[in-house]
Amino acid sequence: MLVSQILRSKGSSEVATIPPSASVQEAAEMLASKRIGAVVVSRDGNRAEGILSERDIVAALGRRGAVCMTGPVSDLMTAEIMTCAPDDTSDAVLERMTDGRFRHLPVVAEGRMMGLISIGDVVKARLAELAMERAALEGMIMGH
Repeated sequence: MLVSQILRSKGSSEVATIPPSASVQEAAEMLASKRIGAVVVSRDGNRAEGILSERDIVAALGRRGAVCMTGPVSDLMTAEIMTCAPDDTSDAVLERMTDGRFRHLPVVAEGRMMGLISIGDVVKARLAELAMERAALEGMIMGH
């Protein structure tokens, strides 16, 4: 399965973004209200400048305490983010996420962000693919 198919199955390509100057508190509020695990840091909503995950916030809280919540998102974001392309396969993306130990990957084409996929999106798509393969094999075995 391709990343473009995963994005289509999500139904929405909207990516939650926040400017690098926003406070970590604002980012945490966005994560909570949208029930998401990461937000893309972007000034214009098209180019990913970084990514901030709930894990990043928890790690900063553990190291620095609540004071980290008043600082800008740019202090905590991962600036060197990995991305994927719409024509990447789900297996390749899953391997990249597993190897890099991250759960969110912006989808970028021609320098423009098209969406964001999570490891949950990829696993869900892969399970659906396996279910279809199983049904096809059962159909062949049963003579349908």
